[in-house]
Amino acid sequence: MVAAHASPGAKMLQLWQRLAPWPGGRWLFSRILGRMVPYTGTISPRIRELRPGYARIELRDRRRVRNHLNSIHAIALANLGEVTSGLAMLTGLPPNTRGIAVKISTEYFKKARGLLVAETHCELPKVEDEDIEYVVQADIRDHEGVVVARTTASWRLGPV
Repeated sequence: MVAAHASPGAKMLQLWQRLAPWPGGRWLFSRILGRMVPYTGTISPRIRELRPGYARIELRDRRRVRNHLNSIHAIALANLGEVTSGLAMLTGLPPNTRGIAVKISTEYFKKARGLLVAETHCELPKVEDEDIEYVVQADIRDHEGVVVARTTASWRLGPV
């Protein structure tokens, strides 16, 4: 059982572990995430795999995330990168640790079209009594496996 003052990351991991094995559980988890983090919900990310230090999230190409160039909007890509980096890192932190993104940058390498997959692998930092800044990266690939964008997020981590 997660403590009453647990961090959102610990709560999300517990919810993922409870729902993911069930039919429709990953879909339901993705919907709950979108309700908990409304701006992230605007892109309707689909969480496919989640464990401490790793997240793989899909974004379907559809009209609501497109720009005037008929490709996925730059901010939708940045949003996808931020949520991927955050879930991978925050779900691996101790329950008494909180994190907030303090800087996000995204590099765009080519137009993003079709089903996209964002992935983050990260080492889990040790957070003690003082805040630290920790940088996490998410690569976003198209259906051919080509990196179309890379998001780098700096997270301020500290005790709850």
